[in-house]
Amino acid sequence: MSVHAQIDEYIGNQSPAKSEELRDLHRRILEISPDAKLWFLDGRNDDGKVVSNPNIGYGSETLRYASGDTRPFYKIGLSANTSGISVYVMGLDDKHYLSETYGSRLGKAKITGYCIRFKSVKDIDLGVLEEVVTDAMAPGSTGASS
Repeated sequence: MSVHAQIDEYIGNQSPAKSEELRDLHRRILEISPDAKLWFLDGRNDDGKVVSNPNIGYGSETLRYASGDTRPFYKIGLSANTSGISVYVMGLDDKHYLSETYGSRLGKAKITGYCIRFKSVKDIDLGVLEEVVTDAMAPGSTGASS
């Protein structure tokens, strides 16, 4: 199954309201970065065990681990969860960057080091979320202020 088909199926399998919001966010991200590599992660590890919610990924970067290992991964992730929707911004150098840069303008969202979680798109300022995505997808962006 192609990545596009996996993404369509994943979005379609959500509740109607969440499906509509995911489809809108997916469209917005693709408008910001139409040539971004698309990913779909089903949430399972190499042993087939579920370790996370499925994720739609956009863009590509190399994640570096403390062990020195690296692996290719997406820059922006989009995922449904039991309480709403999560947007992941990967590869940030500063764990406070998202909350300090966007938190006061984003609206009703919980922001951690690399995750923006919200119940509904009605709770957040979509213009600010688009700014987050635009900044993260910019070539060479690490999402941290110098």
